[in-house]
Amino acid sequence: MALRDRVRDVVDGSRFQRTVIAVIVVNAITLGLETSTALVASYGDVLTALDRAALAFFVVELVARLYAHGLRYFRDPWNCFDFVVVGVALLPAAGPLSVVRALRILRALRLVAMVPSMRRVVSALVKSIPGLLSLSGLLVLMLYVGGVVAVNLFRAGGDPRFGDLGATVLTLFQITTGDGWSDVMRDLMATQPLAWIFFLVYLLVGTFTMLNLFIAVVCSAMESEAAPHPPGTPDDRLLEEVRALREEVRALHLEPTRLEPVGDRR
Repeated sequence: MALRDRVRDVVDGSRFQRTVIAVIVVNAITLGLETSTALVASYGDVLTALDRAALAFFVVELVARLYAHGLRYFRDPWNCFDFVVVGVALLPAAGPLSVVRALRILRALRLVAMVPSMRRVVSALVKSIPGLLSLSGLLVLMLYVGGVVAVNLFRAGGDPRFGDLGATVLTLFQITTGDGWSDVMRDLMATQPLAWIFFLVYLLVGTFTMLNLFIAVVCSAMESEAAPHPPGTPDDRLLEEVRALREEVRALHLEPTRLEPVGDRR
């Protein structure tokens, strides 16, 4: 077996994958401990050594995967993500690039790329982006329309939260999240007793409907990601053809070579 094939078997093996996950978890804990001034004062050298050891392991892992898979390594978006994260960690964290030091915690996100269940969740979120963008546009439109209506209704009361369109939209966004909406409503009802009608309608449309639609889009994408492919899809047919070809090749290898008898030459 060639050296590249051996390296590929090692880096793609389950044991090596578990080792990488363990190093990612330990490195994430180390970076979290470095935020404690007391721990850094007592064990700063140990934490720094652990961080550098983890970075060296990630570099060796990246080089091994590049050697094993070649340029095919970059066909997987998750591999590109790993490459960027490790590459950022190798940048000098001094001078104008000192902010790079804070980005070391991005290594913990490599755990998403290593765990298949997490990858499926992220893939589902990515697939739901078009629907989420459409809902976000609808939410912005609703905030704009509600802001214009609220300014015309409540600006005369002198409440600074409804003094102009910008402040009103910000207040309505706060109400959409469910943060202190009852206090805002009761403050307005002191001068405008019917203000509760606007808030109830806005809450029913903005909070209970829009936010539930966001959740529905994400759940639908996750269900489609987790659902098995229906039989008869092109992928299934291709797999069946590959299996048939393998059986034919195996049969050719197992069939004994037959030699025809050669007649006497005269």
